[in-house]
Amino acid sequence: MSTVALKRGAAPPRRKPVAARKPAPATLALPVSAPTLRRNVGLAAAGLVLLATAVVTSLMGIPQRAWQDFVHRTADAGYEIRHVEINGARELSRLAVYDAALSGPTNAMLAADLHAIRDRLLAMPWVADASVARRLPDTLSITVVERQPAALWQHRQRFAAVDVTGRVLTTRNLERFASLPVVVGPGANLHVRELLLLTAAAPALSRQVDAAILVGGRRWDLKFKTGETLALPDTPAAATAAFKKFASLDAGQGDESRLLGGRYERFDMRLPGQMTVGGQAVQKALEAAAKAAKTQKPTTI
Repeated sequence: MSTVALKRGAAPPRRKPVAARKPAPATLALPVSAPTLRRNVGLAAAGLVLLATAVVTSLMGIPQRAWQDFVHRTADAGYEIRHVEINGARELSRLAVYDAALSGPTNAMLAADLHAIRDRLLAMPWVADASVARRLPDTLSITVVERQPAALWQHRQRFAAVDVTGRVLTTRNLERFASLPVVVGPGANLHVRELLLLTAAAPALSRQVDAAILVGGRRWDLKFKTGETLALPDTPAAATAAFKKFASLDAGQGDESRLLGGRYERFDMRLPGQMTVGGQAVQKALEAAAKAAKTQKPTTI
């Protein structure tokens, strides 16, 4: 070991500076090898070429023509609509169903647009729901759910059969629906459900109702088969209570106490807890009393 003796007051010898090492250049390690990278780039380029080719051919209509040619070939091979099976249709015209099913440009089975056929069926008045299915090779199966007529609607001197939603089903051959209730007036068809709920509160009396007249778009006047009219309140709850009350009063204790039967012409139950009775007999009695009061001479004492 070497030692250095320093004299008192002498400066220590200077050390030579150590040259700083240059950092090693950074290197980037690729996750894939160079051959793999070249192969992936080639595949991507090929994919772009195929995509461009597909776009060009689509614009030129080549796929459509190829599909149409394929469809025609399948039709020639027997995949063509030759039978239309219809289930659930009673009122619906079968000819109208055939027209909806076979209105496309071709009867080829694979070209049939099932959604379009169903939409055409749902546009028909009688159809509430419909389903369409292929039964290969040559049958189209159609099942429909028909709307049910609930009333006859009289408006502007014309009649139509309507369902509970008020939809007009038909205006022809209405004699087969003669047992249905009759609703009269503008917009009365839209209140059929309300009327049926009302009359269901007293079934025995509802069988005596000949027609229901919608007054002011908000309340009913019921016309009975015996000729009387019952005016009901304008809210469903009050109308139902009044109808039930009238039914119990009409039932009475016997035929002599019945309200229906020709003695009166009109019953007004629009006010809660009250019934105003008007009729030909009552009116004549009032007129006679008024006339007697006018002609009576004052007595002198």
